[in-house]
Amino acid sequence: MSSASLSPTLPGRRIAPLCWAIALALAAGLALTLLAMGRLPWCACGTIKLWHGVVLSSENSQHLTDWYTLSHLVHGFLFYAGLWALGRRWPLGVRLVLALALEASWEVFENTEFIIGRYREDTAALDYHGDSVVNSLGDYAAAATGFLLAARLPVWTSAAAVILLEATAGFAIRDNLTLNIIMLLHPIDAIRDWQLIGMQPPPG
Repeated sequence: MSSASLSPTLPGRRIAPLCWAIALALAAGLALTLLAMGRLPWCACGTIKLWHGVVLSSENSQHLTDWYTLSHLVHGFLFYAGLWALGRRWPLGVRLVLALALEASWEVFENTEFIIGRYREDTAALDYHGDSVVNSLGDYAAAATGFLLAARLPVWTSAAAVILLEATAGFAIRDNLTLNIIMLLHPIDAIRDWQLIGMQPPPG
């Protein structure tokens, strides 16, 4: 995948208007589904922030972006890589729609009582009660951004971006996509204790 092969001016690299329309329809469907599941449209505090950076807070996962937005950017990079391996000859727009369908499906599954319970019991997200619709749409947009970046960046740059995003979140909040997956599939007490210690506010 040379830089020339990723040029958006080459045949098959443009995203058809129909694919953008489907992507918007998926976003609308995601929002309506989450509302039907009882998710709050936005933070119960009554405001919508562009960024909220306090993890141990009732407002975490309630605003447009937060530290976990980085994980959804990584989703986009990984979805691009997987769909490129599976169907590299498919139009980019088709792969984008498939990636966003996967992201929307995860956002719905993530907000079921089963996954919310797993987060609260087996990860550092002790006070997690599900995402607001605004936050889920922010995550959806982040995955789309990651996918589109991966489509236009050289492979080594995309790999470096994923490592940087994971390292940044890991350093800042002792959590990232990799740790999230580990703790959901096979919780490790040592990791959970390390995360909780790092998330505690400083004394005084």
